[in-house]
Order: sequence, then structure tokens, then C-alpha cells
Amino acid sequence: MTKENDNRQIEFEAAAFRRLVQHLRERHDVQNIDMMNLAGFCRNCLSNWYREAAEEAGVPLSKEQSREIVYGMPYDDWKEKYQAEASDAQKAAFEQNRPKE
Repeated sequence: MTKENDNRQIEFEAAAFRRLVQHLRERHDVQNIDMMNLAGFCRNCLSNWYREAAEEAGVPLSKEQSREIVYGMPYDDWKEKYQAEASDAQKAAFEQNRPKE
């Protein structure tokens, strides 16, 4: 790949990331536990990956800062506004499917 193609790929990946984040901000009805149960990742995972990438580039970023980037507001505010209590079925599915350390 050429440098120009590499730069274009980075632009496209960044655009896709921004679109995903915007979509998740608009779809606050989609709960993180459902995302974890169906896709194996959630908004918190995305914010962790963002923070890890920043740290690999030498840019310190707190967990709270990376979550605010993904959620579009402080995480505690989002939880208070939008997070519903998980059902027993959701919790059981999460325990069965959760990533193993």
C-alpha cells in the first residue's frame, strides 16, 4: 500500500468510527448489556479501545474522558438518563457469554 492509500484508509476508518459513535449516541435505547449479549462488545468496550489507542500513541486519557467521547456526556449522566435495570434473562445471558479473562 502506498502512503496515500494508508492515509485514505485511516480517513475512512475514522469516518466509520465517528458514524458508529454518533449512531450509538442516538440509539440510547439500545442497552450495553444487549450489545454485549449479541455482539460481544458495548459502548464501554469501544471507549476502552479508544483509550488504549491513545495511550499507545503516548496520549494519556482517563477512563472517564474516553467514555465521555463515546457517550457524548459524562458516563454517570448517561447511566442515570438512559440505562435500564437489566432483567434476570439479560444478566444470565451476559454471564454465559461474557469474555473470559
